[in-house]
Amino acid sequence: MTIKVNIKQLGKKRSKVAEVPFMLENAPTTVRELIKESVHTCVSEYNERVKKGEGVTPLSDDEISEMSEIGKIAFGINYGGKAANEAAAFENALQSYEDGLYRIFIGENEVGSLSDSISLSENDSVTFIRLTMLTGRLW
Repeated sequence: MTIKVNIKQLGKKRSKVAEVPFMLENAPTTVRELIKESVHTCVSEYNERVKKGEGVTPLSDDEISEMSEIGKIAFGINYGGKAANEAAAFENALQSYEDGLYRIFIGENEVGSLSDSISLSENDSVTFIRLTMLTGRLW
């Protein structure tokens, strides 16, 4: 099943949200299954890149300017060469969701707890929003 995931493009000039196709092996019926399928897809793609040992490709001028706006210019190389552990990544994603570190929206509606049922079609867009905790003194 292919869904559309909204991804924020970083940068000061072109801060926009773009819909990107995202492949899921199975159609999820609960929030827990959506997280599990998303983690499986991301870990599989990451591990494939590690196996291939993708070489360094030159950065274009546009890529360099976009990265410099973010504050870090990098080639995206995994210097450790370690594959990700899918089970550990899934447990981390579940714990993070339960702790409120990110929220999931299907269309404009926020999904609820891990056991809540969901219905996804290929026209739906899914948004994962990472919440940033701010610290500071209260006056």
